Amino acid sequence: MATGVATTLRYWLIGHPRVVEFSWKQGETPGASTLFVAATILSYLSVTLILSRLPLLTINPNILRPIKVLHSGFLVILSIAMTAGSVVSASASASASPSPVDIFFCYPPETTPTGPAFFWAYVFYLSKLIEFADTLLIILGGGEGRHRRLSFLHVFHHCMAVVMCYNALRSAQSLFPAVIAVNSSTHVLMYGYYTLSAAGMRPTWKRLVTDCQIAQFRISFLGGVAVIYYHFSGEGCSGTWSWCFNLVFNTVLLVLFLDFRRKNYYVKTDKL
Repeated sequence: MATGVATTLRYWLIGHPRVVEFSWKQGETPGASTLFVAATILSYLSVTLILSRLPLLTINPNILRPIKVLHSGFLVILSIAMTAGSVVSASASASASPSPVDIFFCYPPETTPTGPAFFWAYVFYLSKLIEFADTLLIILGGGEGRHRRLSFLHVFHHCMAVVMCYNALRSAQSLFPAVIAVNSSTHVLMYGYYTLSAAGMRPTWKRLVTDCQIAQFRISFLGGVAVIYYHFSGEGCSGTWSWCFNLVFNTVLLVLFLDFRRKNYYVKTDKL
């Protein structure tokens, strides 16, 4: 029974023809262009700015609550699938390589973004567009805390995550399945918290979500060091410049999240 379930899951994660035959084609695959990324981010920023300036634009909480539950619940399920897909695809690639450790950290320079690992990278990219709805739900929720929740960190994070994923796909970035696994597993926890909160059950582990988000950025630095080491100690790795962008992006996010944690937890604790 367990073997049959595992075989079925493996088929849908890395064996389905659409997954196996996936190929990112610049300018052809939906969303695979710099113009699309620029237009999407500009539209997101414009809509966010305009709607946030309309104080009366709110929806009845009884109507908005089930929408929040569905949105966050869907992202929980999607995050679980992306975590599993990236882990299984990375394991399959490593087991098929004569140098499993090397291939895990470093794709050869001529690597093209095709196959299961990049299929899940593409799903991850699209999920960042779905997450734009987080901002809309904050705005429509209204309340005194709307502007506090609609922070620079929130908007910056959503915008740059799209750029990061696009660069990773376009350059066939090394170690990106690990990035997906870490980020998606963190989002299972985060959107699980949002789902329960929207359903009226306020979990007690809000700070744990922030701590996990900070931890993932620290883990990314270790991954970046490994990629750079393999890049300069061998024939080079695919997507190294994309990794450099990620390191800068994650450094900024780490600083912002540390400041967020300090203001929301330590400052309050000191006042008590």
